[in-house]
Amino acid sequence: MSDKIRKLLKGENGNYILPFFWQHGEDEATLRKYMDVIHKSNIGAVCVESRPHPDYCGPKWWADMDVILDEARKGGMKVWILDDSHFPTGFANGAMDSQPDSLRRQSITFRRIPVKAGETLQLSAEELNNAGPYVQNELEKRFSQGNKAETKVFTDDRLLGISAVRTDVPEADGCGQERVDLAPFITEDGISWTPEEGSWKVYVLNLTRNRGPHRNYINMMDRKSVRVLIDAVYEPHWQHYADDFGKTIAGFFSDEPELGNGHLYEKDCQLGCYDDEDYPWSAELEDMLKEKLSGDWNALALLWDNEADATEKARVRYIYMDCVTRLVEECFSWQLGGWCREHGVKYIGHLIEDNNQHARTGSSLGHYFRGLAGEDWSGIDDIGGQVMPQGEDLKLPGFFSARDGEFYHYMLGKLASSAAAIEPLKKGNSMCEVFGAYGWSEGVRLEKYLIDHLMVRGVNHYVPHAFSPKAFPDPDCPPHFYAHGHNPQYRHFGALMAYANRVCELISDGKHAAPAAILYHGEAEWMGKTTFGHRAGRILADSQIEYDYIPADVFEEPEKFGTRCENGKLFINGYEYRLFIVPEMEFITEAAAKGIRQMQEAGVAVVCADAAPKGIGNADDPGLWHSVKELPVVPLAGLPACAEKAGAKEVRIAPENNRIRYIRYFHEDGSTVYMFVNEGTETWKGTVELPETAGKAAAEGIRSIYHYDAWTNSVYAADIRDGLLHTAIQPLHSCILVIDRSEAVQAGPKPADPFLDPECFEGLAFADGWKRSTCVSLDYPAFGAAAEVTLPDHLEEEQPLFSGIVRYENTVVLSGSMSGDDAAGTEAVHTRYVLVIEDASEGVEVFVNEKSLGIQVAPPFAYDLTGLLCEGENPIAIEVATTLERETSEIAPMFGMKITPTSKSGITGTVKLWKQKV
Repeated sequence: MSDKIRKLLKGENGNYILPFFWQHGEDEATLRKYMDVIHKSNIGAVCVESRPHPDYCGPKWWADMDVILDEARKGGMKVWILDDSHFPTGFANGAMDSQPDSLRRQSITFRRIPVKAGETLQLSAEELNNAGPYVQNELEKRFSQGNKAETKVFTDDRLLGISAVRTDVPEADGCGQERVDLAPFITEDGISWTPEEGSWKVYVLNLTRNRGPHRNYINMMDRKSVRVLIDAVYEPHWQHYADDFGKTIAGFFSDEPELGNGHLYEKDCQLGCYDDEDYPWSAELEDMLKEKLSGDWNALALLWDNEADATEKARVRYIYMDCVTRLVEECFSWQLGGWCREHGVKYIGHLIEDNNQHARTGSSLGHYFRGLAGEDWSGIDDIGGQVMPQGEDLKLPGFFSARDGEFYHYMLGKLASSAAAIEPLKKGNSMCEVFGAYGWSEGVRLEKYLIDHLMVRGVNHYVPHAFSPKAFPDPDCPPHFYAHGHNPQYRHFGALMAYANRVCELISDGKHAAPAAILYHGEAEWMGKTTFGHRAGRILADSQIEYDYIPADVFEEPEKFGTRCENGKLFINGYEYRLFIVPEMEFITEAAAKGIRQMQEAGVAVVCADAAPKGIGNADDPGLWHSVKELPVVPLAGLPACAEKAGAKEVRIAPENNRIRYIRYFHEDGSTVYMFVNEGTETWKGTVELPETAGKAAAEGIRSIYHYDAWTNSVYAADIRDGLLHTAIQPLHSCILVIDRSEAVQAGPKPADPFLDPECFEGLAFADGWKRSTCVSLDYPAFGAAAEVTLPDHLEEEQPLFSGIVRYENTVVLSGSMSGDDAAGTEAVHTRYVLVIEDASEGVEVFVNEKSLGIQVAPPFAYDLTGLLCEGENPIAIEVATTLERETSEIAPMFGMKITPTSKSGITGTVKLWKQKV
């Protein structure tokens, strides 16, 4: 039996869950209670979030941490620490207020001034050297209301460059436009310049610290500035708890660090989008760019000028962004990660990814892979309605432009698992902050969908958001999983966490298979027009073809990533790719072009989706360009055929279904795990052809093939016929298959299911009508008076503000003696009975003769009653836990917005008792 399965069946598995535990300065008893509550949720770690705490790194903080660590030691739990007092990471607990201005954030700004022949450009020295005032947008005004702290005004603005570009004679200098450096016209009084002919645009470039919504945050591109965060947060924790580092204290968590230029959460902020946009700057960046641009600061006007020559614009923009993101990687990510590893702990976290912000400045770090390069795990977050059931094409308004369902469903999770795969430091580990800010309407059903969605994409650690010990109801980004006992689904959430830990055990410590690679589009977006990588990802995923996103850096630094090409395959960090896809992009990088040439020489299949690049943005190499321009171009819809031809399609299902997802995961003991998830709305039933079952040669060395049910922690035999797996995959119910090479596993067949195999069953009637009683979570199990109801129930109409637990009771009567060899008694003992609850809102627990049959969270809810029924009356009870949406709708609106509840309550479908036919 697979080592992992053997361990799981014994109830042994690692912990992969580390929820946010918010700190507000609660009393000791509350902190101890909550640590116990979290531990009893089948969770073995917490991530202590300091954001709302009143005294971070002060006496009260250390007192609270003493309590948390004491409880963690007692329970064998791990503690992670959010690394700042304010969100996002970078505030350095206010330490920047005492630092030199030179360590503050800095920006390069741009002004465009039209001038015609005979007109005089006249700017005073003050106008020339100062960037001008910063004007808040509406979102910034809203966020700053009530904040009485004065924003510091800096006085070190300076001119970086000034030039004039002729606009009425295109391509005058062969580079798109005639450009004149106006520096010689500057005097101590300012500048005065009058063109003799033509129409011109004067570009003024200034450096300033008076930009951005977070001016008192560290500069991510300045090593000394980042060190302020280490000295203000990391070092004090080491000084207080050095003995716990690497033991109880597992590491630090950076939450959404940003470059911080532009406006707060500015939408679609690609280079050149807004004339009034500023871009990040630092002294170290200035040194790098001075060399890269040969001192031509005026070239940086091309960061804004979209009318310039496309090739020159691509070159300058690439140089700028390459320097920015390399400095973020070195000064921020690697410096923090290096400090953590030197002190025996790990460094994790995530940046803002939403709608492809991961490749931009502003609220993110400019490049997903570089921004997280120094972290021990890759990271993403899924909060506030980002991933949604059947949300692949759903467009909704949001902070970062309209919600792009394709990004969230075909790229977000894959970014994390891709980085975890190709970066040696991460050792296959990825993380997602999940569940937060979906609102109180989110319950275990949606949470089950979300966790399966992410696990089947290879994400193997989770930071549930959140456990809040603040007095109920806390309106801060619900749901909260315990809510001081008010949450009716607390125990159901714990069952879900046990399930998640078991699945994560199966997709950890090995390698996933992703035979197709998609070139990461980040650098291409810097340089010009591009089609997002998730367009190709969608075509592949909907055809059950697994893929990773691959940055060009793997070709620029082959030794670091273990990159090589041979025998028709691309290898990166031991992962194998047979097809390399270049999304439609105007320019690619020199590193990507060199990688393409190497792959061509090794016989790796390389194709362009929809169109080939038009150039190499940061190089002029005719030989290298020849390798790129001759690449075959296929329409997006043709990618599955390319994958088939390249041997990159491993799984085939019949009938076809574009909502079946899977992951194939290899372990060192030779076992292989498949996890299948149905993200559609209807049950899929059919056959699956796998590499291990497709032929006699493929099956050699396989001792057994069986299913593992991660919810019940049990195994059953797989139905393999004619080289095909015959199975059914229901929405919200994962299907896990184990290919075992260690030993034969004796497992019985999966029992027939009335929902999937109705012809094998006959229905039985209950003795009486159903009776319903209710109680709020705090009163459980003290239910009130029972009343007769008809199912399906409509409790939400009768009690529109009720949230709690709903109990339904009925009786099953079996006749005949249960003693000796009586036929009726034998039938009652051995005949298979199944109780099926078609639907309920939301978590369900069934009791037969007062014995609990366990919790389920995904419909249809099927409970096997075989051997549990006796002669005569058998009381049946079904308890359904609602969400807290209805109770909180009027007393705890999220973000100050009152909501109209939409959730249902209680049993919302039929309940049937089935007897399997002999």
